[in-house]
Amino acid sequence: MMKIPQQEWLVLWKGYQKFYQTEISEEVSSNTWSKLTSPEQDNMYGFAALIDQKVVGLVHVVEHESSWTMRPYAYLQDLFTHPDYRGQGVARKLIEHVYQVAQQRNCDRVYWLTQESNRQAQVLYDKVAKKTGFIQYRMA
Repeated sequence: MMKIPQQEWLVLWKGYQKFYQTEISEEVSSNTWSKLTSPEQDNMYGFAALIDQKVVGLVHVVEHESSWTMRPYAYLQDLFTHPDYRGQGVARKLIEHVYQVAQQRNCDRVYWLTQESNRQAQVLYDKVAKKTGFIQYRMA
């Protein structure tokens, strides 16, 4: 498995934030990178998609226990493809890779959220997963 340089990850991480019109502090971003790359961190990990040795997509996964199953869940927290590479199967390959790794790690399921307005992503998601109908509520 190839490790990507932090700067290449950061470009996509900032692109992801821009897409969702949010800004995550440098402190939190640095902490996220540390968790993703730490050998001691077992429940948070990520993968990058490469085309011609260029990092064009990323996905982050957080595993956690559940009160509904004996095995952990794999929460696909962040998924992003560089705009120049959308429609080329990058996101699908990243999701499929997460499925494979989650199966190897004996996870009960892989799940994720997306914004209702992200119709382009939902076209793919409807092909690779089942929509659950749950609505997220949050208190800051």
